[in-house]
Amino acid sequence: MPDQREHEEHQHGAHGEHQHGAHGRTPTRGERWTSFKESPFLPATVLVFILAAAAGLFAGSYTYSMANPTPHRIPTAVVAAQDAPRGKEFLAGMEKALNASLELHEYDSVAAARVGVEEQKVFAVLAQAPGDRVLFEVSGASGASVAQVLAETAPKVGKQVGVPVTVKDIKPLQEGDPRGLAIFYISLAAVIIGFVGAIQLSVHARGLNPAERIAFTVLYALLGGFVIAAVVDWWLGAVDLPFVESWLILALTMFASGMVFTMFNTMFGRWAMIPTWGLMVLLGNPSSGGAVSWPLLPSVLGHIGRWLPPGASVNAQHTAVYFGSHQHAFPFLVLAGWAVLASTVFWVWRHRHPGGREKAAVHAAAPGAA
Repeated sequence: MPDQREHEEHQHGAHGEHQHGAHGRTPTRGERWTSFKESPFLPATVLVFILAAAAGLFAGSYTYSMANPTPHRIPTAVVAAQDAPRGKEFLAGMEKALNASLELHEYDSVAAARVGVEEQKVFAVLAQAPGDRVLFEVSGASGASVAQVLAETAPKVGKQVGVPVTVKDIKPLQEGDPRGLAIFYISLAAVIIGFVGAIQLSVHARGLNPAERIAFTVLYALLGGFVIAAVVDWWLGAVDLPFVESWLILALTMFASGMVFTMFNTMFGRWAMIPTWGLMVLLGNPSSGGAVSWPLLPSVLGHIGRWLPPGASVNAQHTAVYFGSHQHAFPFLVLAGWAVLASTVFWVWRHRHPGGREKAAVHAAAPGAA
């Protein structure tokens, strides 16, 4: 018996030393990296750097496009004024003062030129007035920032070149929105709540099947668009909206924005917020023309903005409010195009989306089947 006890104690001691050695040795670099990759610390660390970069890009994108708006090309209607010597002097002085090119469109009459303003082909009208004066008509509704620049510059140039100038705003903004920012704000709300709603569906209603997810995106878009329009028009009275048209534009914007996130969630999983934020907020909102009119934006942004959901939403809403009889199909086609593209990508690759009940049922049934 003593020999057996000594043998067991010896084995126990050897086993204990082996265990102590296994737990006490220093992990290799590969083991530490594997452990880090499987822990929540890796995505948390990545998010720290992503959020820092996003903060800088967010501030930079808005500062770049809005801090120092500079005219580039301003479409301007001219009625006989460019043929008169004083009109030529005034035009040359305006281009020099603005450090920009006035894109001149000739019209036969002031009335025809004002139709061009209604169709948003031109931002101002220059005409020869009686008494050797120049009539310079701006349109605040076409773009408050552009109209302000033109209205401030024209009298100064007239004084420099010795040409009397009469400045008139022929299409002013509504009284409740003197800066012309309300449309930008309601479009911004629709864009952000649109994709935030899709994020919340993916978190709190993860079990929705693809068709159900699209249906609920439609529902919150319709209700959200209605509430935005009702608050801004009926409650605050900031802007007199063509209610049904504005509501449907907001709803289409929210749906497109929500489906864009859903598309990226299908493609990139938990990192879907990065391309969504980049497309909609970092690029889309500063280039939308809502806060700063397109002729004052850097030229590349001015062209890109029209093709993105925020810019299309601002464009459609702005025309509906101020130029309702000359609405364009293009912004609606852009919004519909994004909505259809995002919905199609999601539907075709819906098996890759992290939500849904069918997958959960299959995984739950697998052990029993085995």
